Amino acid sequence: MKETLTIALPKGRIQKDTEKIFSNAGITIPKKENSDDRRLIFENKEDNLRFMIVRAQDVPTYIEFGAADIGIAGSDVLIEQGRDLYEPLDLKIGKCRLSVAEPVELKKSDNPGNWTHIRVATKYPNITKKYFSDKGIQTELIKLYGSIELAPILGLSERIVDLVETGETMRQNGLIEVETIMEVSSRLIVNRASLKTKPKRVKSLVEKLSKVI
Repeated sequence: MKETLTIALPKGRIQKDTEKIFSNAGITIPKKENSDDRRLIFENKEDNLRFMIVRAQDVPTYIEFGAADIGIAGSDVLIEQGRDLYEPLDLKIGKCRLSVAEPVELKKSDNPGNWTHIRVATKYPNITKKYFSDKGIQTELIKLYGSIELAPILGLSERIVDLVETGETMRQNGLIEVETIMEVSSRLIVNRASLKTKPKRVKSLVEKLSKVI
């Protein structure tokens, strides 16, 4: 009998793209039975697969501690958290960039080359601190968990570091990108113990997904 593989899938903006990749690879993710279905774990008994739906930021935790064998997480989350995981595949979905932004009016008179000390609001304090530290810029970091664009509007900080896809949200809130820190995409991640205990199953799934990317 096949060993069961547990796969952690992220809620949110890349969920549909993730489901499409798995479907194209011939891997069936069971659907919710109806709109009132609140289950977070779904079984594909035919293929001995178990899928769990969790917050994107929590996927690496479930993988590192062995609650799931395989998962999908953004490279931004992986770098920010710095967990000990195996990353065999770039899935080429969820593409965006992590950028520094500031109010349009400030940009008219601002020169990033002159920054020595700045206050920044972000969900990514570790990446942000390292980025500016490497440039010799002191930072006062304010960690937020959502609606980062509000920080400059309400005077919490003049600048933010956040994910940008089209830039429309920033434009509508009077902000403009001034520097790109990194390009971001979603990665397939694997628990290191699962590589040793379920090598054939893990390798088979990775190969199926790699063929459709």
